[in-house]
Amino acid sequence: MSDYLSTPCTAFAGTKRITSGTLIDVALTIKRAGAGMQNAVLTFDDASGAVIDLDLRGTTAEIVKRLTEHGELGALAASARGERTGASSRSRGRPRLGVVAREVTLLPRHWEWLARQPGGASQMLRRLVDEARRADGGQTDRKEARERAYNFLSALAGDLAGYEEAIRALFAGEDETFAERMATWPADIRDYALALARPNLSEERS
Repeated sequence: MSDYLSTPCTAFAGTKRITSGTLIDVALTIKRAGAGMQNAVLTFDDASGAVIDLDLRGTTAEIVKRLTEHGELGALAASARGERTGASSRSRGRPRLGVVAREVTLLPRHWEWLARQPGGASQMLRRLVDEARRADGGQTDRKEARERAYNFLSALAGDLAGYEEAIRALFAGEDETFAERMATWPADIRDYALALARPNLSEERS
């Protein structure tokens, strides 16, 4: 299964969460439900909170083919921007210990310095990234979590009472107030928003 088809996501029919799982599983679940769905269905990327547009016309094979092609086009676009995904730049064989190969562009002096470090370039880059993450104090993770929750809420909760107040609390980092402002909302929306707003979401899923 391609990385894109394996994208973790969650689908809502109106305010009710109907399924969660890989993109292909969620898409086929929605397809099977078909006309039985009384509300419009929105599918959200768990990593970004953004809506994933699904074209569910045709047979299962046609849906899989369309999603696969979409994922390949996205990978090619990322590659063209110098941001290769693990799937588009990974060498053959399964990566060990979760290691993913991606393109890194540095000046010659940077490569020369890395080559002189104990353990080589890859090990030193990992250490530098880990040190930067520690120095960051989790600020980047918290910012991404707030954006993720906002993407979801702006698509599905904009008409709910206290929406503006909840968003202000979210970006102010007032976690308790954020939860309080959503207390009367449908439970599925509230619970998913709170999950997306957790900075360690990606680590919990891994």
